[in-house]
Amino acid sequence: MKFIDLFAGLGGFHKALHELGHECVFVSELDPALREVYQENWGIEVHGDIKKVLEKDINIIPEHDILCAGFPCQPFSKAGNQLGRDDDRGTLFDEIVKILEYRKPKYFILENVPFIAKHDNEETWKYMKSELGRIGYEVEHGIYSPQDFGIPQHRKRIFIVGSNSLSHFNFNEIDNQKTNTVEIQQFIEKNPKGIKELPKANQECIKLWQKFIDRIPKEIKIPGFPIWGMEFGATYPYDETYPHRMTKKELEGYKGNFGSSLKEMTRKEQFANLPSYARVKKKFPDWKKRYIKYNREFYLENEKYIKDIVKEISKSPSQSWQKLEWNVGDMERKINNYILQFRASGIRIKKVNFFPSLVCTNTQRPILGWENRYLTKTEGLKLQSLEGLILPPNDNAAFKALGNAVNSHIVKLIAEQLIEKPIKPLNGKNISVENKIIQYEE
Repeated sequence: MKFIDLFAGLGGFHKALHELGHECVFVSELDPALREVYQENWGIEVHGDIKKVLEKDINIIPEHDILCAGFPCQPFSKAGNQLGRDDDRGTLFDEIVKILEYRKPKYFILENVPFIAKHDNEETWKYMKSELGRIGYEVEHGIYSPQDFGIPQHRKRIFIVGSNSLSHFNFNEIDNQKTNTVEIQQFIEKNPKGIKELPKANQECIKLWQKFIDRIPKEIKIPGFPIWGMEFGATYPYDETYPHRMTKKELEGYKGNFGSSLKEMTRKEQFANLPSYARVKKKFPDWKKRYIKYNREFYLENEKYIKDIVKEISKSPSQSWQKLEWNVGDMERKINNYILQFRASGIRIKKVNFFPSLVCTNTQRPILGWENRYLTKTEGLKLQSLEGLILPPNDNAAFKALGNAVNSHIVKLIAEQLIEKPIKPLNGKNISVENKIIQYEE
């Protein structure tokens, strides 16, 4: 069958359907660098902005049997502004509908973040289902993460499928292929080439937090809540009132970051000596109040053990380095034994069972603590089931592409269940899929 690949990225849909013997007849991708890489990987012309393509002439898009689209998720992502269809990128769903209504392919597979089904009190989702139903499609959806199928990446995505009839299709068939076995070591390269080592400054920061952990007696649990070093010694109010509502004179009686006195400072200096999250103009949400309370209590209870090392942590170059997220519970207290991330919310420590979701920013690239290095591009390709593809040469561009990519293995599982007819591969021979010989009609 023939398929088109919209918002194509690296070609996760292409890889899945190509492996099943289908033929790509049209590709659209906004990013010029990705268009070049896609063409190098797949040997097909790649068009640009789909809106401009449709404005020029919808007939540029050939007839096809399957429409694939991992349309931009940022308008609906919790990590974004959640503007949904008010965001210009959020209206790209309407471009998909235009193509479906004009060409009427038998199937479609769409991918996005799960939150799209909840966005705007489900109004976005209701609109999408209504539009797809209006043009004659039955619609079903399932939410999957690569780790569901033995691939060690936590990356939940919603997969939306449609056809004029889905009586033959059931997500239960895909659910039956889930596994609890995830062997992360199979996805980690041994002696990889071209590794990016963790910078010395980051390594020193980790050593500093390791000293902090080492000072805490074994019988005292390391906090499971985010550790905010700035709150150690701080006394500024955060519950009934908060700094923005206070005068300069009122704030002089309190302490800010790491117990620094707010006396004899201008109001601007006072706020510069408060945690960034305490400079807001609205009252603090309950979750933030809890974390401030827990951190201050922890420091008061353990000051005698950690006071000197906290002073060193206070000299760290950014507030994000002054925060730690210990997500490994009562496991061994060695930071370098785990997967790490330097995030805006702090240095995150997590178990070596699966990688956090690859995101479209190089700053959150996972770190293999025991090797003091970042995840390689080849390892990133494995986590997205895109082995063998060429990536942009620049690391930032490569991980942005991986962060925006669709996982090819999940698409393949869905496509196998969705697409009814046997297919004729491009070489004109029967092909083997999952060790079964597929016969086709001449």
